Amino acid sequence: MTDAASSHLARNLVSLRHTRALTQDGLAKQAGVPRSTIANLESGEGNPSLAVLVKVAAALGVPIDELLASPRAKVRHWQAGEVQQQSKGRGVTIHPLLPEPVPDALAEVMEFAPGAVMGGTPHLPGTREFFTCLSGKVNIMVAGERFAVAAGEVLGFPGNVPHSYQNADATAPARGVSVVVLAKAGV
Repeated sequence: MTDAASSHLARNLVSLRHTRALTQDGLAKQAGVPRSTIANLESGEGNPSLAVLVKVAAALGVPIDELLASPRAKVRHWQAGEVQQQSKGRGVTIHPLLPEPVPDALAEVMEFAPGAVMGGTPHLPGTREFFTCLSGKVNIMVAGERFAVAAGEVLGFPGNVPHSYQNADATAPARGVSVVVLAKAGV
């Protein structure tokens, strides 16, 4: 690897790792490589194999070329087909709000067909969940209590308790944004 490529890799790796709030050890574990490999790459001293670059890029959620790129603005444009959506429950479509992993958070746009219902996923104790209704009205059951959340309103609740979502209108769709701030394991 050339000096310039090693320098770009070192700078980009440190930047991406910090952006994701990862330690060298944390990144090494996610990538399945020794911590010393990450330290060598970040110092510009490493000469990684393609397999190591693939593992590190995958752990960071970026293409390999972003690891090796020369200095430039970190801009990426995702086409609609590249942002994965999924169906959950009965009539609910989930779109990630952010197409890259964000440490300790999940953010999704939720689209509810008329009368749609979806059970929530319980998280670790200490997790907070926030639902902002963008249009329509969504009923959210939290630990057996019903909350009607209308457009412009926000409901915050502990993410570790049983919860579910339902479009309150059987004739019109509803939309909302769910942001889950995850608790750290072992905290």
